[in-house]
Amino acid sequence: MESSELQAMLREKMENMPTKARRVVEYLLSNTREAAFLSIGEVAEKLEVSKAQLVRVSRMVGFEGYADLKDSLQNTVLEQVNPTALLGKIMKNRQDLPGEILRLEHANLDDTWNQLKPKDIAAFCGMVKKASMVYCMGWGISSILAEALYTRFLEMGIRGVLMKRGSLALIEQARTVTKGDLVVVCELPSYVIEVTESIQKAAANGATIITITDSPAAPVCQYSDLSFFVSDTSPTFGSSIVGPAFLIHILTSVLCVNLGEKVKAALEDQEQGLHDERIYYPAYGLRYTQDKTE
Repeated sequence: MESSELQAMLREKMENMPTKARRVVEYLLSNTREAAFLSIGEVAEKLEVSKAQLVRVSRMVGFEGYADLKDSLQNTVLEQVNPTALLGKIMKNRQDLPGEILRLEHANLDDTWNQLKPKDIAAFCGMVKKASMVYCMGWGISSILAEALYTRFLEMGIRGVLMKRGSLALIEQARTVTKGDLVVVCELPSYVIEVTESIQKAAANGATIITITDSPAAPVCQYSDLSFFVSDTSPTFGSSIVGPAFLIHILTSVLCVNLGEKVKAALEDQEQGLHDERIYYPAYGLRYTQDKTE
């Protein structure tokens, strides 16, 4: 069952439901990704209803039980991050793809911005300032974001380590993380078991954990001291990095200003490198011409 079909069915069935059952369905509609990864007990606790109530609601909307409903929720989530399924939908609907991408990316930026709280930005800055070492972790497309964050930290003179899959597994790299360190993990779906296990290891070692992900249901969130949530909807590939990159830009920009003179000195040192003509073309006086003899 496609995501749109499931949502339509839930909305139709919800119309004639009693208040408590209706509240369950409203939660499923608004928090599909979260509900897809939480256990029946966790959903029951969140909604302050019994497990039996969730089973009854599942049957009311046409499923044999809650397990079947959860399977359907998970399938719709996979549909949203599966590039093949997304491409098939685009080809079927013959959408104006550039226009659709523009619309969705505007929505990603707005939604990411609306979920951002000033107190969380302040907490982020405080955690980075306090950390002995800052680790930036990511897997797959999320490693692009982790590297962007790591690069910003280096530009500001903050000691950091980039953790991504290489000659060592992430869980092996996590063994070096100790108390006083900070790990910022970027985790867009699909969620990776090794990333979760590595974060669990780092947390057990006493490190502070910050997560950047799309949903509180992301498994890494259970070990998080601070979580930032982004919107990453894409009509083609599994996740867009526009919203997450926007968040990283905001967080590091505020941090840069908060660190003041310390960062200024680091940036001035970096600026000197821009004048190294062994690496960069002269910043000024560049001439572009089609006549290579000039």
